[in-house]
Amino acid sequence: MASIVTWGLRRGKAAVPRLGVGAGIPCDAIPHQAQWWQSPAFLAALVLLSALPLLWPDIPPLVDLPGHMGRYAIQTGIDHSPSLSRFYAFEWTLMGNLGVDLLVVPLAHLFGLELATKLIVLAIPPLTTIGLLWIAYEGHGRIPPTALFALPFAYNYPFMFGFVNSALSAAFALIAAALWIRFGRQGRLHARALLFVPISLCIWVTHVFGWGVLGLMAFGAEYARLREAKGTAAKAFVEAGFQCIALALPLLLMLVWRSGGVAGETGDWFNLPAKLSWLLLALHDRWRIFDIVSVAAVIFLLMEGSGKRMEVAPTLAVPAILLFLAFLLMPRILLGSAYSDMRLAPVAFAVALVSLRPARDAAPGFMRFLLVAGGIFLAVRTGANTVSLALFDRDYGRELAALDHVPRGARLVSFVGKSCDPVAASSRLDHLPALALVRREAFSNDQWDLPGAQLLRVQYPAGQPFVRDPSQLVTPSTCRPDYLSLDQALVRLPRAAFDYVWLINPPAYDSRLVQGLRPIWRSGTSVLFAVQPAGPHGRSRP
Repeated sequence: MASIVTWGLRRGKAAVPRLGVGAGIPCDAIPHQAQWWQSPAFLAALVLLSALPLLWPDIPPLVDLPGHMGRYAIQTGIDHSPSLSRFYAFEWTLMGNLGVDLLVVPLAHLFGLELATKLIVLAIPPLTTIGLLWIAYEGHGRIPPTALFALPFAYNYPFMFGFVNSALSAAFALIAAALWIRFGRQGRLHARALLFVPISLCIWVTHVFGWGVLGLMAFGAEYARLREAKGTAAKAFVEAGFQCIALALPLLLMLVWRSGGVAGETGDWFNLPAKLSWLLLALHDRWRIFDIVSVAAVIFLLMEGSGKRMEVAPTLAVPAILLFLAFLLMPRILLGSAYSDMRLAPVAFAVALVSLRPARDAAPGFMRFLLVAGGIFLAVRTGANTVSLALFDRDYGRELAALDHVPRGARLVSFVGKSCDPVAASSRLDHLPALALVRREAFSNDQWDLPGAQLLRVQYPAGQPFVRDPSQLVTPSTCRPDYLSLDQALVRLPRAAFDYVWLINPPAYDSRLVQGLRPIWRSGTSVLFAVQPAGPHGRSRP
């Protein structure tokens, strides 16, 4: 990071070599035996390796993904399911958040919903890897060894959180940015302008986040190219903006999408402690200290880049600077979308890493060090992600056994234990109840119902207030204002509105509050209760 900022401050002709066709480290400056990492076979192996952590789990154990799968089940099955149409309404409309939602429709008919979702999510890390490798090639003329440090960011914290539409759009944006840089380097500006009108539209439909990433990277890369070609910062700035008009069509769609009073909340500006946390947790999965140490190693490498042994590619360095600036300036909640700034941090890190390369006069030993260290970093992170997701998959399998005892179309209310510590490691179970929608067409009280951000509406007034996210999340006590304690939830629960109560990894609770509920399945502390019918005089409150 420091190297890129330093380059931006002291930018001059002598700071970096002029970029053109085949720019970067000359082939004769690299020992022949060191070029194996640039071979097509090795690069293909890196792309395949990026899929490894997701091969074993039947359902990718990402925090929000089961909730999204519940929505996919509704959108693909509501027309022929009386149960789903009883509880939910769904209406398609054009919006900037439809990537996986659209892809899953045809694939679900071919493979079933669960396998279709897995195949789409499984493709996101390889697509991200392809994008990072391609922009590295376009920026340097070859793949630098620093790219090995960037590839683990395919499994970043937002992806593990289950933001699959924005993760997919970011992968598309990286690939599109590489194509943008290539066309600019070749001088094919008219063809690029025509091609990127539909490309920008498709990425915006996938998720508006990817469109924003593409815009920042395209402008930054074009500015760097024009700055070197023309030398005048003002002219380069204006012409780069003119070139990016080809990406502007989604602005009109944004006005339509966010019109009519559904713009959504925007707030929590300049929350610096939170932003520092997002930076340190950019690779967060399961083991917090390990993940923070991994990011620290990346920051150390970026700082090392400010020395004489490293240099940067301007067409990647300027986009990296813009991504970091956008991360700092963006609020946490943007147009109703939470964690908007958090999603930018891993992309900024990855682009910053691939912008670095060893200097042309660096010692061959330094090149070997980068290759070995990068290979170890990639292997360790990939192995850790693989083990972590396999362990979460085991937890999923154990808890989902409860659904074998839930009939189709049941009215199910679920409560998932949540720690009072806001920085505690996630159990990835927050939206597991939504798989009752997928497997049993049962009601689930964890679906998002946000005007302007979702196509789904919950229509089950009898279950109020336990009908939508985050009513499924409960804590041991009243320690977090956004969630009820489990005791509070059980007291307020309208039992007549539900047939089953599912407690998933629950905190301790008063056993008297489950009187009148019959346990029909247990696993550890998790339990599935059947609601007993009311007596002739009604059910008394606990």
